[in-house]
Amino acid sequence: MKKRKLEIMDTTLRDGEQTSGVSFSALEKLTLAKLLLEELKVDRIEIASARVSDGELEAVQKITEWAATKGYIERIEVLTFVDGGVSLDWMQKSGAISQNLLTKGSMNHLKYQLKKTPEQHFSEIAEIFKQATERGIINNIYLEDWSNGMRNSKEYVFEFLEFLSTQNVKRILLPDTLGILTHTETFAYLSEIIQKFPKLHIDFHGHNDYDLGVANIMEAVKAGCHGLHLTVNGMGERAGNAPMASAVAVINDFLPEVEISINETSLYKVSKLVSAFTGFTIPANKPIVGDNVFTQTAGIHADGDSKNNLYFSDLMPERFGRKRKYALGKMSGKANIQKNLQELGLTLNDEELKKVTARIIELGDKKERVTKDDLPFIISDVLDTTDHKQRVFVKSYVLTHAKGLMPSTTLSVEVDGNIYEAHAQGDGQYDAFMNALKKVYLAKKKTLPKLTDYAVRIPPGSNSDALCETVITWELDGKEFTTRGLDSDQTVSAIKATEKMLNII
Repeated sequence: MKKRKLEIMDTTLRDGEQTSGVSFSALEKLTLAKLLLEELKVDRIEIASARVSDGELEAVQKITEWAATKGYIERIEVLTFVDGGVSLDWMQKSGAISQNLLTKGSMNHLKYQLKKTPEQHFSEIAEIFKQATERGIINNIYLEDWSNGMRNSKEYVFEFLEFLSTQNVKRILLPDTLGILTHTETFAYLSEIIQKFPKLHIDFHGHNDYDLGVANIMEAVKAGCHGLHLTVNGMGERAGNAPMASAVAVINDFLPEVEISINETSLYKVSKLVSAFTGFTIPANKPIVGDNVFTQTAGIHADGDSKNNLYFSDLMPERFGRKRKYALGKMSGKANIQKNLQELGLTLNDEELKKVTARIIELGDKKERVTKDDLPFIISDVLDTTDHKQRVFVKSYVLTHAKGLMPSTTLSVEVDGNIYEAHAQGDGQYDAFMNALKKVYLAKKKTLPKLTDYAVRIPPGSNSDALCETVITWELDGKEFTTRGLDSDQTVSAIKATEKMLNII
């Protein structure tokens, strides 16, 4: 029996970026885009929403410029809006040629959010499609809140699909926007649509609010859908989207009627890199990519593994570029920089590689050794740093912490070539540093952002000499943003994260 080809669209860089606190830099987006298309071999990637920011435009331009040289340009997709063609203008500036137009897939959204009739909505969509076609742009369309539409206003959904069957549209994207579907509903709704409209290309976009994302993916494939939308590590708004690694394993092992292009052996390295770039750790028990899922702890299991592989299943770690581990076993040793970059699947240009190498040498002077586990943090730190022109430098500081005395800091800061010095005390060394910094900015009649969250982590498997990554969330004028610092000293890593904040503001 000939297998049916199933498209996999990754939306980590667009929908995944809606994870609270996550924002990819332009270089991080480009690095991940290359990895997703060339290493993981997804069919398409959705990388941005139109009109968001100048930074988003720059990121899309970097990706489309690269994709055009590789023949991938049709596989780069951008979320657009029914806005009279403003999104299309943005797309043309960005170099992208595939739009995913966001429209209303339920009467509830149409009536209460847009306050329009179906006829008005369809007319505006038809005009957008007409303009897009004239500009050489490929039309895909999201029916937002489609799952609630099927539950509560099915007649409207079918009226919408009838209209779309008359339009120049390549793919219909059906999202379970609020993650409310059960697996039985997913199968029933998609089966009904695919039987009624056999010529339409149908994608299913699942969310994980009830932890049913993968189950719904299975049922969507059984119903005959033509494409799936997934994210690395299940990133996304609220509880996230259907996770890439679990969905791929399920499709390959339980759905023999379809074939996908995904390179399973790259799932783990992509997962680790996304985790490093976002600061969101992967739960140790997360299927396929968690640290513990291929680790045997109980002695009886280790014994069984040596006796006819009694505790093995089809989920062999080698499939996903991993090795089986035992809790009492030793970890692997050091490797050179180039080999580790290859294992991470990274393609860095000469300038980026030079910066990463310089950072490793700098850290190596402070720390006994730099391991493979440190490397994603170092790369993330270097790529993140390149996004902002540095105008503020923390030139020097003295941190004191003596028994019976309050911690204090004396610092020197350079701002646009001018040197400022201050001294302050605090409840801890970093608090004293921030108090001294506030004195500098108070003298300049400027207010610093409010620190709303502070997290410190070290690479998995590391020990007391590990690199520290400090992730600080700031609030300024009602908006939150995050900066990261990396150093072998925890307080210094926090100071580096703060220096990045000073340059951003």
